[in-house]
Amino acid sequence: MKELWTTIASLLGAFAFFQSILQAVFPPQVRFTVAKLFHRFFNCFSSYCYFDITETDGVNTNELYNAVQLYLSRSASVSSSRLNLSRALNSSSFTFSLSNNDHLVDSFNGATATWEHVVTQRQSPSFSWRPLPDEKRGFTLAIKKKDKPLILQPYLDHIMLTAVKLRHLNQDRLLYTNSRGGALDSRGHPWESVPFKHPSTFETLALDPARKLEIIVDLRDFADGQTFYKKTGRAWKRGYLLYGPPGTGKSSLIAAMANFLGYDIYDLELTEVHSNSELRKLLMKTTPKSIIVIEDIDCSINLSNRNSAGGKARVPPPPEGGGIGGDDVAKSITLSGLLNFTDGLWSCCGSERIFVFTTNHIEKLDPALLRSGRMDMHIFMSYCSFPALKILMKNYLDWEFDQEDEQNEEDDSLLKKLEEVVDVAAMTPADISEVLIRNRRHEKRRAARELLEVLRNRALAKSKKNVSEVIDEEQQHEEEEEQEKRALDSPKEDEETTGKDSNSNSNINAGKDK
Repeated sequence: MKELWTTIASLLGAFAFFQSILQAVFPPQVRFTVAKLFHRFFNCFSSYCYFDITETDGVNTNELYNAVQLYLSRSASVSSSRLNLSRALNSSSFTFSLSNNDHLVDSFNGATATWEHVVTQRQSPSFSWRPLPDEKRGFTLAIKKKDKPLILQPYLDHIMLTAVKLRHLNQDRLLYTNSRGGALDSRGHPWESVPFKHPSTFETLALDPARKLEIIVDLRDFADGQTFYKKTGRAWKRGYLLYGPPGTGKSSLIAAMANFLGYDIYDLELTEVHSNSELRKLLMKTTPKSIIVIEDIDCSINLSNRNSAGGKARVPPPPEGGGIGGDDVAKSITLSGLLNFTDGLWSCCGSERIFVFTTNHIEKLDPALLRSGRMDMHIFMSYCSFPALKILMKNYLDWEFDQEDEQNEEDDSLLKKLEEVVDVAAMTPADISEVLIRNRRHEKRRAARELLEVLRNRALAKSKKNVSEVIDEEQQHEEEEEQEKRALDSPKEDEETTGKDSNSNSNINAGKDK
């Protein structure tokens, strides 16, 4: 046994000595060239070609690596027995991935693709400008040489597209707002974000079902319309104008649109934007699959008259000492800049984006903002109607309208009374929701009767107000008619007075002549 170990030690020593001689005789360049030639020689007899996808491309993150990792997670969760589990930031689901040095077989268009997750230890350099991970990660793709010209490019495009969809489905929605005064965050972005957790959906939204269905169909056509927009030469974007009294659900509709499409929301505060160029930079930093919202546009800046002040939008000046450049900079947003932001060349810097404007007074907006291409769909958010009231009663009181067997004569009578009075009362969904919230602990019929009482009082107050307004209008009309009569009678009185004066003057003159 001792002789065997001695023989092995001597062989290892001879191999090390021979290796040192080779390294001394043949420089590294020659050894690398010989190894490369051998590699090419063996590849000539192999039916596969191999592609390495490393985690980093120099100093930058390789986007394809992350896409492949996410794409393979869908198949790895089914076919592999050993997996890595993770959950990304702002994500609501877990992600499966291949374990170290594990492999997986995928198929695409009838061809087979073999993936291997290669993980090796990284040799730490003596000096580095930035810390590097201890492990070097990458994927190796093996496909047959005959399939390379047929599937390689389509397969990679398929991986990137699938990864985008999976990432979008797994990631929670975000609500962005532009930084105060155009400041940048730590990453150099002008937007600040928080998780978007608004629970509003089209199912719970208090809106007429017919109008709701129209909006849903339009949103679905937009989301699935990439080919259509490209074929017609239009930018893949759409504009919505939500207008109506306060409390009619404009913000809830925006949240329902975002949850329905799975889009992020960018809440643009125009009073914090100081120039048209800053507005364009904000637009360029928005992502696809997003909704850009400008709420209360009639209050944010004055866009009612393009002819005043050279067409500039008047923005409240920044606080003393907090502005950049004074009032001239603060007032440099123009209507033209906003139009280019929504429908000009700069609006095409991105795809699959929706612009939503809200206002309580549509008559104050410039007609240039209202035309198609900028605000394609105008949605009037009115007072609560009976179909919307039924949705609110279902949300807050668990009132089931679809189950006819549970309805009785008392319920039918109560609903009929609500239907008769709700349009006359002209209450917003927000006001009705507040009444239902106050009575949500009561039995549902009692809560409905409380709501009916509130609606009747509001309708009575509104009718009295209307009567007083009619009386005021009649009195004003009578006063106007009286003033007109006086104006018509005043010339006759002047003529009579003038005639009397002339007769008296003539008599006096005649007496003098005598």
